[in-house]
Amino acid sequence: MAIPTVPFSLVSLVRFTGILAAVLVLTWVLHFRGGMALISEDKNLIFNVHPTLMLIGFILLSGEAMLAYKTVPGTKNYKKAVHLLLQGLAFSLAMIGFWAAYKFHNDMGIDNFYSLHSWLGVTCVLLFGIQWAVGFATFWYPGGSRNSRATVLPWHVFLGLYIYGLAVATAETGLLEKLTFLQASKTIARYSTEALVVNCLGLVLALLSGCVILFTISPANGKGDAFKQGDVYRASE
Repeated sequence: MAIPTVPFSLVSLVRFTGILAAVLVLTWVLHFRGGMALISEDKNLIFNVHPTLMLIGFILLSGEAMLAYKTVPGTKNYKKAVHLLLQGLAFSLAMIGFWAAYKFHNDMGIDNFYSLHSWLGVTCVLLFGIQWAVGFATFWYPGGSRNSRATVLPWHVFLGLYIYGLAVATAETGLLEKLTFLQASKTIARYSTEALVVNCLGLVLALLSGCVILFTISPANGKGDAFKQGDVYRASE
């Protein structure tokens, strides 16, 4: 399968858009939404933990983990450890963010799991957890045989990309849902600065996801086809 090439550094673009996404979400929740707190009388502060940690965990840290095999120097086992730790940290932050939304809904008397965003979110959390556990058991400890690793690896790569795309789609629906609620309740105007920031965040996430996926599937040397059978066997070692 031929992979498109670009005349600039994808890693630099990934890092730039990732930092920009972090700045935008922090600007939104800290400047426009009043801050964050895990425990507060102002329940909106608890909710603000949700978009921040879900984005940092499932999109930024998970994206970095996906790039680790090509961006982190060192042995294959070291790169594997970095990948595993970053994904574990991403999952931990996302679970805190998931809890924050659940607590906010319960404290405010709002129904849980009724929207498409929440259904996608639950699916993403479950798949991410299963993917991490299977990857840990197969590629780290206790570790599978050479043949089992070679069999699992293509599915691990595919599901990793799929879950990452699903996480971005979930984030986009979440931004749309929150912005719609704020505008419908007349809390903010349709063309307010806050609405502009949230929309720009959505566009940045769309750009970031494309760059991460393209870099992930691109050959390490920038030439040839990706995911040749021999490469799969070597990567599973």
